[in-house]
Parts: sequence; C-alpha cells; structure tokens
Amino acid sequence: MAVEPAGGARLIQKFKLRLIDALCGDPDFLLQHCHSSRLLTQKEYDRIKASAVPWDKARDILDYMMSKDKNRVQIFLSLLKEKDIQEAFPKLEFLKELPLSQSIATGKKRKNGKEKQPEEEVPRKQPHKVKKRSRTVTEKQLMKVARHIGTDWKEVGRVALEISSVKLEQIVEENPHSHRERVFSMLRLWSMREKELASATRLHSLLTQEEFAVTPGSIDFLLEES
Repeated sequence: MAVEPAGGARLIQKFKLRLIDALCGDPDFLLQHCHSSRLLTQKEYDRIKASAVPWDKARDILDYMMSKDKNRVQIFLSLLKEKDIQEAFPKLEFLKELPLSQSIATGKKRKNGKEKQPEEEVPRKQPHKVKKRSRTVTEKQLMKVARHIGTDWKEVGRVALEISSVKLEQIVEENPHSHRERVFSMLRLWSMREKELASATRLHSLLTQEEFAVTPGSIDFLLEES
C-alpha cells in the first residue's frame, strides 16, 4: 500500500506538474544546488545527471525529494525560494503566493504569533519540549559534543542547527587545520544565536535525530549535566 506524503512532501506533490514546468528550463542548475547542499546522494545525483530530457530531470529531482526526511524537504523548499533560484526559474514565483509559503519553506515559526502554521506542513525539529528552567549549554559542553560529530558536520549544521552554508564556509576558513575547532565554532554559533533557548537538553534533542551520525549515547552527558 502506497504511503501518503506528508508535510512539505505533500506540498511538492500537490504542485508537482507546475513545479516541473517551472524547473525544466534548466534543471541542471537546480541539480547542482541540491548536490552541493547534500540533499541528494551521489547515486541519485548521477542518475538524474545522466538523463538527457530536461522534463525528466526536473521530475526525478522532485520524486527524490518527496522520499526524503522532513528536514531535507524543508531545506529544498527553502532553496526554491532563494533569490538566485527564483531568478533562474521565474515561474517559481507562484510559491510566494501560497498561504504561509514562506513559513513552510523555512520551517520556522513566526515570533509574533500572528500566523499559525499548520502542523502537517511544518515538521517540528524538536521531538521533546524544552524545559523552561533548563540551563544554557556551556562552552565546555560544546567542546565535549564536538568530539562526537564526524565529517558530516556541515550537514548537521544545515539541517539540525539551521546554519547557512555561507556561515559554515566562514568557519572552515577561520579553522583550516582543526576539525574539532570547526565543529566547536559551529555549535558556539548556534548557542549564541539561540541565547537562552540554547539549552543542553535542546541541543541533545537536535543532535540525536535518526538522520544524524552522532553515536547513540555519546552525548547523553548533556542530559546528566543540565
């Protein structure tokens, strides 16, 4: 029995034909963005790239994205709203006309609370509620966490911590020789941005989602020390 797409994937399915029509002019441009953002595996990228028909390429990109986890789907929707993508594919402008399209694409709630986002369209990245009195994470804890995040740290930054690729590249330039310092800088950037919401328990929640390669139990000290 086929599984009904949910959230952002449902949005892609609903406007699939319109999206294909908008993207088939130069699907390779979008393909490169998806590949550099690690939204597609190397195998998926190679398969789409080998296709000679633009319409098929656009269709396959959308089909692959609908099968991804909710976080990658949100990143993809956000990508479609970026300035360079909108300029390359003018027909994508219709996304701006959709109710709450901006909130859906970014996966972020509006702080003023004036617009209520439908739960089915905006997957929540925090499986557990953050305790009001939980302590903010310390730099010592961040350094200990940095020891347990591997070479996929940029993906963790983009998807779990919502840090832009530009910021991540700046971190690489500032720390050219130390992987641990790069990861620590990324975690510290998240902590400074979130301020009082940067609790140890929240960080643990974000980094222990199934799609990330943080060894189970390796950062449980965040829960014990919070």
